[in-house]
Amino acid sequence: MFDRLFGRKQALETSELPVIRNVTLGRTVMLDPLAWRRFGSELLFPFDRDTLVIVAQGLVDLNDGGFVHRFYTDDDIMFQAVSNDRQGQDVTDVTLFAPWDSAYPSSAAERPAWKSRLSARTFTAEGLPEYRRFWFGDEASEQDPVTFWEELHDDRDGIVDRRIFQTCMLFGRDLPGDGRELLLAIDQESEAGEVSFEIMLGVALELGEFRA
Repeated sequence: MFDRLFGRKQALETSELPVIRNVTLGRTVMLDPLAWRRFGSELLFPFDRDTLVIVAQGLVDLNDGGFVHRFYTDDDIMFQAVSNDRQGQDVTDVTLFAPWDSAYPSSAAERPAWKSRLSARTFTAEGLPEYRRFWFGDEASEQDPVTFWEELHDDRDGIVDRRIFQTCMLFGRDLPGDGRELLLAIDQESEAGEVSFEIMLGVALELGEFRA
């Protein structure tokens, strides 16, 4: 997903990348597959293995005291942890996302329609059922998406290899029992101006459902 999106390099305030419950660039994450397999065929989440080899790491500063830590495999599986601190000592949420669809618009005219879909109360796409807006609730017919820069690293030298500006919204649908499948819809743009539309499906993880 990010292989065509390159930007300038920028030094970090600290040379060390955060380590989130032993997860960081270069390590392998072991997952408990029962975390999602228990939902059976109702779950569309396109992922079926129990290890992740982390080859890239991202950091998002939400500017409200929160941080998003992202860890990527070479096939764009995203292990994401939200924390109250930059070093990831106070983790509040962990999610595993897998790519569902990726598109590159042929013109800028396609972006308003895509962003309108991100603002809507519900979201669907080919091959998918309806997902309802998870962030902010679905009472309002429209809601502005969330925007932020993500700084990405391909090694542990403390240098930002690329920055990507993202406009995104999180949707979800209930599964039998207490389950929920998440859908992250994204408009992303590199500093070089390359744009793509991304759809990722995900499931929440408990802290005891992974180790590194």
